[in-house]
Amino acid sequence: MLRVLFYTLAGLVGLGVLGYFTIAAPIADARYNKARSEPPYQVSARAQAVHDTLMVADLHNDLLLWPRDPLRRYDRGHTDVPRLRTGGVGLQVFAAVTQVPWGQSYQGTAAGSDQIPYLVAAERWPLSAWTSRLARARHQARKLRRAVARDEKLMLLRTQADLERLLDRRAEDPAVMGTLLAIEGLHALEGRVENVDTLVADGYRMMSLTHLHDNALGGSSTGIEKEGLTDFGKTVLGRLEKHDVTLDLAHASPTLIDDALARTEGPVVASHTGVDGTCPSPRNLSGRHVRAIAERGGIIGIGLWKKAVCGPTVAATAQAMAYVADRVGVEHVALGTDFDGTVLTPFDATGLPLLTEALLEEGFAPQEIEQMMGGNVVRVLRQTLPPAE
Repeated sequence: MLRVLFYTLAGLVGLGVLGYFTIAAPIADARYNKARSEPPYQVSARAQAVHDTLMVADLHNDLLLWPRDPLRRYDRGHTDVPRLRTGGVGLQVFAAVTQVPWGQSYQGTAAGSDQIPYLVAAERWPLSAWTSRLARARHQARKLRRAVARDEKLMLLRTQADLERLLDRRAEDPAVMGTLLAIEGLHALEGRVENVDTLVADGYRMMSLTHLHDNALGGSSTGIEKEGLTDFGKTVLGRLEKHDVTLDLAHASPTLIDDALARTEGPVVASHTGVDGTCPSPRNLSGRHVRAIAERGGIIGIGLWKKAVCGPTVAATAQAMAYVADRVGVEHVALGTDFDGTVLTPFDATGLPLLTEALLEEGFAPQEIEQMMGGNVVRVLRQTLPPAE
């Protein structure tokens, strides 16, 4: 009897382990990356005609974290390359997430814990990534590079020359799509400034200093202390400038934004955010920082999720974009969806024509929508990417 009980328990444990390593991550993916409505989406003929002329550029997408082959179409989550192409995306910034504390809150998130090891273990990432934030960033870069190697119409942008090649190729074939690697929070450096060089060599060209929590570089907008730039942060900032890395101020505390702007020159981005003017929140940009980023020639990527725009609809995102345009000009407005960022969005990537329709309803002309939905990102990257490797 004891032997039967032992084998029964061993079998149940084995099934549990097998389930964890096969279905746990897809279940989490489906649970946390939802859209309010499912495709297909209905859009007016006028909006679709305008959208078909666009090269949509999205400044933020967390697909690389999840157990999805970027080149395969899925019925879960917000994106994959086929759905992005259907939605008209011609340039997608893919961000690497390397730490997500438990109990995260816009009111204050402590840095001491981390959910990511459980996800990467379930996805069977390399053992080094179970404990190392740098290894997680490197794994996500490899995931994108491998996808690019398998799709001749997918490009990884590293330089201004790559960007110009993308534009030339898209003039002949709109299915050609560019990608850019970004990193969400430089706690991935693990305290070593030379790891900037490693990330740049891996293809990263856009980096934010902080993510959900304060780190060794400075304060997060949703951290506990929300401090400014540390001495280590100043050293890292100099290294980023040396490599022509595009500075992303999303998730930075107000003091950190001030300090970073004071120590740098040229355009910066806030890749995915909302604005206090339509949605007061510690996570969102103040009017002062909207103006400061615009004065530097930068861009502000408005998100699609409820907490960024204080509404679960595409109209709320269009209203936030209109707010920024009214105050600093359409040339400083961009899109930063936060697709696949454990957020609820109005639609998946195939529904992006609905945003074009909402912008038309806000009174924007097609030429202005072209700027906001992609042209402004191209303009900034032409200035911030390294000319050549």
